[in-house]
Amino acid sequence: MLSSNKLGEPVFQFLAGNFHQDIDSPEQALQQLLTEGSKEYLESAIVFLTDFIDGECSEIEKNEYIQYCADGVYFPAGLEPIQWLCQVIEQIRKSLHTK
Repeated sequence: MLSSNKLGEPVFQFLAGNFHQDIDSPEQALQQLLTEGSKEYLESAIVFLTDFIDGECSEIEKNEYIQYCADGVYFPAGLEPIQWLCQVIEQIRKSLHTK
């Protein structure tokens, strides 16, 4: 089971720090991250986010954890939070080819 008490873990820090209720939109927050994030940070984000997605917890637990971390964010219609996070990882990968 995923713990909501792991405030220091990279997945929580990534989601809570970039995707929260004070952002205009998740898309805008992602573009800001891609523009301002260092290549090294974005590369490490791919690793820890992929490890999270590939982890042993159920998809339901992962969806709940993503929603908890990205408090106040509305995910695009028709997408589960884990599907959205997979798209975020893919966009980070694509952006690294241009950095």
